[in-house]
Amino acid sequence: MAQVEATTERVVAAQPDDVFDALADYTGTRPKVLSEHFSEYEVREGGDGEGSLVHWKLQATSKRVRDCLLEVSEPTDGELVEKDRNSTMVTTWRVTPAGEGKSRVVVTTVWNGAGGIGGFFEKTFAPKGLGRIYDEVLAKLATEVEK
Repeated sequence: MAQVEATTERVVAAQPDDVFDALADYTGTRPKVLSEHFSEYEVREGGDGEGSLVHWKLQATSKRVRDCLLEVSEPTDGELVEKDRNSTMVTTWRVTPAGEGKSRVVVTTVWNGAGGIGGFFEKTFAPKGLGRIYDEVLAKLATEVEK
């Protein structure tokens, strides 16, 4: 099993604290910025950053649906980590300053991929697909926080 990694980033015209707060708001902002690839969204504990437990299904392709139960932590300032209890998948959101009144948001997802030929295809194509999904999420986030 090889580790698979997908990274997407965007500069948003809003203060880093405002962007981070929006990302960490699992009850209000987060459901608004998710794409149609996410379904059955539910906050099970918390709802604001550290200590939250959030469920959703992520449909990466027409045949690939991942049932996610995410534990949220904030290991450092500007960093939100979503660790899936149902798999090895970990998604890290980092928000840093990017000039006057702007923020850089970087989202990185890593997981242990399949072995063999299936693993080769997963490592080749999954990062691109997940990148497109998170591009859409980051665009919606930008629309939300740049209001």
